Amino acid sequence: MKEFNIFNRFNGFVTLEIKSLMPEKFVNLLWKNGVHIKNIKKIDISTMILELHLNDYKMVDKISKITNTKVKIIDRRGAAFLIIKFRRRIAFLIGLCLFVGILYFLSTFIWGIEITGDKTLSPYELRQQLSSLGIKTGIRKNSINVYDLEEKLVKNNENIMWVRIRIEGSKLTVTAAERQSPPLVVTNTEPCNLIANKDGQVVRVYTKAGVAVVKPEDIVKKGQILVKGETVHSEGSVICRTFYEKIKDVKMEDIKRERTGNKVFSIYINVGNTKLYLKKCTNNYTKYDKIEVNKSFIHIENYYEVKETTIKKDSKKVIEDTINELYSSIKSELSPSIKIVDKITNVKNGELTEVRVLVVAEENIAIEEN
Repeated sequence: MKEFNIFNRFNGFVTLEIKSLMPEKFVNLLWKNGVHIKNIKKIDISTMILELHLNDYKMVDKISKITNTKVKIIDRRGAAFLIIKFRRRIAFLIGLCLFVGILYFLSTFIWGIEITGDKTLSPYELRQQLSSLGIKTGIRKNSINVYDLEEKLVKNNENIMWVRIRIEGSKLTVTAAERQSPPLVVTNTEPCNLIANKDGQVVRVYTKAGVAVVKPEDIVKKGQILVKGETVHSEGSVICRTFYEKIKDVKMEDIKRERTGNKVFSIYINVGNTKLYLKKCTNNYTKYDKIEVNKSFIHIENYYEVKETTIKKDSKKVIEDTINELYSSIKSELSPSIKIVDKITNVKNGELTEVRVLVVAEENIAIEEN
């Protein structure tokens, strides 16, 4: 009976190099003994390379001794060789399995509790309450019912409005919010009018208390009464169309100054408050740059001839950039509560081009009268 070996149950192949005076005879003996061979390759008259199953290697070794054949393993592959390799490292495998097992076992416990609450909620107090409910580091995860725990914390603590408890890995996170008392509403009953804090055109009027004395399309001035409260404290909003304007004068031409390369200079020394010229030039340049260089007590005046050229700007781009600049400037000065409904631009040409931007907005201009 053939000996049972667990490694025979796994695929394993070896590639052999055989050297013999009659390699064909060696191969024929292998076939005759039931050895399955594949990928036979003849290298020379006495050398062959072939591939066979690992469990047939014992037969190869036996026949090689009979035929005086030299056998050399040049390659091996398959799961069987991995098992053989690990069989030699059984201690490593046992340690690896123990390490994975211990990690898995430890992951079933809670090793940290993280508590997040409002400023007035003390994490220490919440931790003490959790401890009184049996929730501590080292507790098994499957013994915690987070929803039941949330309900108990809210029920036992009047200052907590809601709490959220979740298991994240080996950590228990607790997030709690404090119960807020409703704001105390103070009612002012002193009679008071609502007046306009700026000029505008009325669009809509809303009143909670008092009598509106303006209607839509009315033009109102700053300080004018909008809602009268003779016997009550007026409350309401008066939405008006307001206007914000900015104007800027811009040039459509630029002057470009370039030096021509022509230059004259004078040299002088100071004697008291008098300039004593050692060399004095005649400056006939209409336009020039004057630069003085001081070398100890000697002074040099350099005159560089300059040519000025008028360059015309792209009027369309200049006007567009100026409009955007003015509009951005107005917008940055407005409160976020103010709604912009229109933008009107106007350009007036002249020696300087006048660019005007008018922003039409809607806002509540009603304030309490002092």
